[in-house]
Amino acid sequence: MTDRIRLSRRSLLALTTAAATGAVLAGCGDEGGQSGSGKKIRWWHIANTDPMMSAWAQMARQFEASHPGVTFEITPLENEAFKTKLTTVVQAGDPPDIFHTWGGGVLAQQAEAGMVKDLTADVGAWRDTLIPTALDAYTVSGKVYGSAVDTGMVGFWYNKELFERAGVKAPPATWAEYLEAVRRLKAAQITPIALAGKEKWPGHYYWAYLAMRVAGLDALRQAGADKNFDAPDFVTAGAHLADLVALQPFQTGYLAAGYSTADGQAATMGNGKAAMELMGQWAPVVERDNSAGKKGLGDKLGFFAFPAVDGGKGKITDAFGGGGGFAVGKDAPPEAVEFLKFIAQPENARIEAKTAGVLPVVKAAGDAVTDPNLKLVGDTLSASTGFQLYLDQAYAPAVGQQVNDSVAELLAGKSSPQQVAQAITAAAKQG
Repeated sequence: MTDRIRLSRRSLLALTTAAATGAVLAGCGDEGGQSGSGKKIRWWHIANTDPMMSAWAQMARQFEASHPGVTFEITPLENEAFKTKLTTVVQAGDPPDIFHTWGGGVLAQQAEAGMVKDLTADVGAWRDTLIPTALDAYTVSGKVYGSAVDTGMVGFWYNKELFERAGVKAPPATWAEYLEAVRRLKAAQITPIALAGKEKWPGHYYWAYLAMRVAGLDALRQAGADKNFDAPDFVTAGAHLADLVALQPFQTGYLAAGYSTADGQAATMGNGKAAMELMGQWAPVVERDNSAGKKGLGDKLGFFAFPAVDGGKGKITDAFGGGGGFAVGKDAPPEAVEFLKFIAQPENARIEAKTAGVLPVVKAAGDAVTDPNLKLVGDTLSASTGFQLYLDQAYAPAVGQQVNDSVAELLAGKSSPQQVAQAITAAAKQG
């Protein structure tokens, strides 16, 4: 949904309706990481709406109470505003003391530039309390540069009632079946898919998943290392997406639609005006919050994994997604790292799971997941055979942006599958 985060690109926190993006203070203090007998911790996160914005602030106050002299300056930012502002301060050599990260290529660049602390030894104190893959996205060359908070995956959310009306009796398991489901929905005069074309990151999910299904996870990772996405399998992935675009499956005006705007992707889905959206685990909550009366689809909503592609090298059990975590700026006081340990305590992880509707990475907090939709995603993720981080986070920023831009052009009918692969390769080689 952007780097996805994408929401995320892509936790729920990144993708809720935008609110004020100014600084909100959870404590007071002078400028600088240390002043007099006190220490100020500048904390930037993307929970820019309640209830989680207030929940994070409350945790900061609790930490302040047990650490005399420590105060927090908290800046909640909308996802895109966060990325823009963070890039500016990192380039200036002044990163926040604690800031949101999706890991991957962006965090790797920050680590290489010496802008973030190596947390390997520190996180080791609570690593065993996390699920096994929790820190994978935050590990660069064997060193850990971030502590995970939540995780999740992207899949198709669908309206069971609309599927039934169109005669689609079961979620499609193959890409051919998926295209046939789209045809049936259109024949029943039902908009098959809601898409936020304006924001680009939701569209990249389609190309990424098709690349995974056609070429396989290893090929995607090797392409990143070799800086070459021009292989036939990646062109084929684009061709499969072009086949979908040719069916005109998206809602009217999708190219100008946002994700969580009044008439955007989430609202279109939540109001029952489209049968499907390809989105992360946060989708049911955002659909609900952007629907009329904030009711959402309730028990009409279902979930299924991205279909397999006949003859492809990838497995339908390979998952695509990511989560959210926090990195620590190079000049942060030791208490910043202590705070990461504090929010990783099961009781605090449960607060985030219950309040934000996310899948926690703290094993003991799994009992806080009671929402049936979230549990379904968790069950699917736990049975996965492989995992790929959002491409606009997994690769260097310029490459991730090019993926988003090129796929958006394909979705708009302005670029070919071959041109998409060539443009991504060119961006990788320039980097």
